[in-house]
Amino acid sequence: MSIPFLDHAAITTALPYPQLITALQQGFQEDYTVPARHHHSYENPSVAMNSTLLLMPAWKSGEHLGIKIITVSPNNSQQQLPSVQGVYILFDASTGTPLAQLDAKTLTTRRTAAASALASSFLSREDSTSLLMVGTGNMAPALIEAHAAIRPIEKVYIWGRNFEKAQLLAAQMQGFSFSVEAILLLAPIVTQVDIISCATLSKQALIKGAWLKAGQHLDLVGSFTPNMREVDDEAIRRASVYVDVMEGATKESGDILIPLNNGTLSRSAIKGDLFDLCRNKVAGRQEISTISLFKSVGHALEDLVAAKLVLNSQS
Repeated sequence: MSIPFLDHAAITTALPYPQLITALQQGFQEDYTVPARHHHSYENPSVAMNSTLLLMPAWKSGEHLGIKIITVSPNNSQQQLPSVQGVYILFDASTGTPLAQLDAKTLTTRRTAAASALASSFLSREDSTSLLMVGTGNMAPALIEAHAAIRPIEKVYIWGRNFEKAQLLAAQMQGFSFSVEAILLLAPIVTQVDIISCATLSKQALIKGAWLKAGQHLDLVGSFTPNMREVDDEAIRRASVYVDVMEGATKESGDILIPLNNGTLSRSAIKGDLFDLCRNKVAGRQEISTISLFKSVGHALEDLVAAKLVLNSQS
């Protein structure tokens, strides 16, 4: 039996952001089984540094089962290879028959951006017209497009540690309905924009709470280990905090874990997660002046919902 492999082009075509955002909202309302992700370190003698294997399963009984298999080899750049590689395998949950393999990188990028936009649909002001993108990596263009799919974005600013990369990304994103500009300094723009989206590998806060203005929305994607963070304690203190999945965010992200440990944030002060928002168990934005903050660490439910959409597009 031949199992189709769906590549970057097929996944991108199959997952327009409005459709994917709607599917994710429905997915967070339904019942999926999502075990904790498996994390295994294994020896890699050729580079004298361990590599990592990540396994992320999810299923809906009687329908579909999927698993994302990711390897992380930090020294792959020496061989001109990406450090993170992987594949997603989608099965028929009733028979166990494998239905498709998908490029995990593209699937993850688009579902992550769509989850941020889904959160923004509850938390950002409906009249948000400006966006600051902090970071110039693979997630940046996806996050910009996804946010613009649910808010009337007219102006996008891009900041990165390497200004030339910010300029290059700005040039690549011409032709959309919004204008794009690379910037050198963060603070002056943070004080102006409606939405701030961060996707970096920073271990020190880039966004200071003292810079924030009433009514803003912060979307934090980059901090996925306990020692990484993109905003400082003052930002956490001033904001109404939401997460994608409570258990993951409170254990994996320094943006949440560090404030929890130092007393800046209590678990009870976290307003809710995407399950709560999508099921109307908690309210999103209620006041124009609220500073809202959403922290994403990713969830296997999102992968499965996106993979099903891709498979359906092929029929």
